[in-house]
This record gives sequence, C-alpha cells and structure tokens, in this order.
Amino acid sequence: MLPAARAAWLAASEHLGNPSSLHASGRSARKVVEESRESIAADLMTRPSAVIFTAGGTEADNLAIKGLYWQRQQVLGNGEPLRVLASAIEHHAVLDPVGWLGEHEGAIIEWLEVDHDARVSTTAIAQSLESAANVALCTVMWANNEVGTVEPVERIAELCREFGVPFHTDAVQALGQVPMNLGALGADAVTISSHKIGGPFGVGALIVNPATGFTPVLHGGGQERDIRSGTLDAPAIAAFAVAVRHAVDQQVMHAQHLRQLRNELVKGVLATVPGAVLNGDPDLLDGGRLPANAHFSFPGCEGDSLLMLLDAAGVDCSTGSACTAGIPEASHVLLAMGVDERTSRASLRFSFGYPSTSADVDRVIAALPGAVDRAGRSVSSRSA
Repeated sequence: MLPAARAAWLAASEHLGNPSSLHASGRSARKVVEESRESIAADLMTRPSAVIFTAGGTEADNLAIKGLYWQRQQVLGNGEPLRVLASAIEHHAVLDPVGWLGEHEGAIIEWLEVDHDARVSTTAIAQSLESAANVALCTVMWANNEVGTVEPVERIAELCREFGVPFHTDAVQALGQVPMNLGALGADAVTISSHKIGGPFGVGALIVNPATGFTPVLHGGGQERDIRSGTLDAPAIAAFAVAVRHAVDQQVMHAQHLRQLRNELVKGVLATVPGAVLNGDPDLLDGGRLPANAHFSFPGCEGDSLLMLLDAAGVDCSTGSACTAGIPEASHVLLAMGVDERTSRASLRFSFGYPSTSADVDRVIAALPGAVDRAGRSVSSRSA
C-alpha cells in the first residue's frame, strides 16, 4: 500500500460508524464515503453518482456482466436468447460470468478473436453489432492482464453507442498506467480495483452511466442506489480514493519510470536467454502495451517449474495461467493469440510497481538464464 493510502485507512478506521446509520457516528462515516466518491469521480472525470463501490474487481465485473444482461433482457422483453460479445482474452472475472450466462441463462456467447498481439478487431465488433437487436452487451478489457496489450476501447465504446448496445470494460490493469478520462470514454460500466494502484485489498468500484439500468446481483439493504447492497467499508474506501488520486496525478511520471525498467528487462532477457520470445505488442515506446508489463515465452521449459526456480532466487513472477488440481493449463490468452499449447505453458509475466528499481531488473536478469537452463533440462529428462 502507498504510505498515504495506509495513513488514510488508519485514520478512518479509528472511528466507528455504519455509513448507512442515521446517528452522528454513521453520518461521520457517510461523510468519509461521499467525499471519497466525489474525489474518485473528479479524478476519473465522471459524476459522483456514477461511482458504485464494491468489494473489488471481481464483484464489479460480475455486477456489470450479469446486471447489464438481465436489465437488457427486461428492456427487450421478447423472450429470445440474447447475445453477449466478449473478447477471448478477458480476465476470469469476466470470462467466467460470461460463460455462466451461457450455461445457466441461455445467452449466446460470441467470443471476439484477437490478433497475434492480443488486440481485438474493431471491424469484427462492428460486424457483430450490425444485428444489435438481440445483443445484451459487449465487454472488452481496457488492457490485458497477462501480455499487457492495450485495447482500442475508445473506438469500441463509440461503436456500441452507435448501435445502442451497452459497453463494459475491465480497467483494473489500466488505471494508473494509461491516461483515463471516463467522461470522454462514454462506456456504460468500467471496473476498477484498489489494490492494483497501491490501495487496500477488498475494495473496488464499478463506474456506471447513471442513465444505464442495472439489475442488482446482491439484494439487501439497498445501498449504492440499490445497485449494490452491503455495508460500506469506509476506511477502505477512504484509502482507495487516496490511491486513485495518486494514480491519476502520477500517471505520466509513473508510466515513464515503469517503461524504462520494463525496457531494461526486455533488453536484458532477450540478450541473455537464447530463444526467449516477447509476447504482446512489440512496440515498447508508445501506448500499445502497459508500461509495467513484460511477458515472455521460454520454449522447452514448463512455466510453473521456471516460476518456482525464480521464486527460490527471490523473484516473484506469474505464469498467468490457471492451475486446477495441480495440473498446469495453457494460458487462454496465449492460445487465443495463436500460440501453441506447449509454448503457452512455457511463459512468464513480469510486472513492475511503484517501489521497483533497476537493481530489481539486474536481479531478474542474473537469475533467469540459470533458471531457464535448469527448467529446460528438467523437461528434457522427463521426456527422455
């Protein structure tokens, strides 16, 4: 957590009070919540009434996907199955609720394909929207969490408005790394999360167009304009607002810092690890990929083995893949990009944050060649 966010959390946590209560302590907590709401809205250039607090990105994504689908079902009211347009590279917080709608609600799911850089085609989206009468919503993430590719969300939002289809984007990875003006974007729903920008875990928000209807997923006390019931966590929300302010104010400087470190790592890895492949948008200078992201494939290795070897060397990284019952699975993102299954399972994501330094980059570059060699020999011995 950012020191300022931690200080805000501690200060707010010293005071009791349910923000929904009418007594003085409750009104004091409500003041913290509403001031935080106004702060976040101002920083993201939207209206305070658009900010709906949730327990994090996953809840916000579920609220957006299911809430928009069910509301659209009521509006269209023809009883026919509705279509959901979703990119094939979404985070599981979007991927799974979209799949759930297909399995349990009879939704017709159209997975939007991506190119080798993991970028969706706006031409393909326009074609899917031409028969928009039975489209419930379109959801495309702002930036991919595995390979860092930034998607053309401005154009997608424009297309959805043109055809009258609600548009949702998961912006959890993008906030603080790319410029963000939600008023100009004009999406119906945008997901953000606190812990990705130096705030506490367990709090996030769905930024909604107040004119767009949502069917609630949670029912209870009617908090957050009846869109999301549940007692609000005032200390976490206060810290979240501080983190958003920092993310927006420092975005340009932060992106420059991250991009420099990322590019040092990419240069070092490609120079010291034979056969290493950089995944995602290859342009490391413009806004085509997140500045904090470097994603590589190391053919001939198992990503999970490589991860544990690096972990032993004090390096935290991620395979970006799911693991069920101890069985490693290929990344759905890389498969959608056209990468073969074996190479997909030989991939790692490296990410940078506020405290990252050049010394961290040097440590990774020093540890990686030996780890790749050992992981490759392990695979070869099992194959033999």
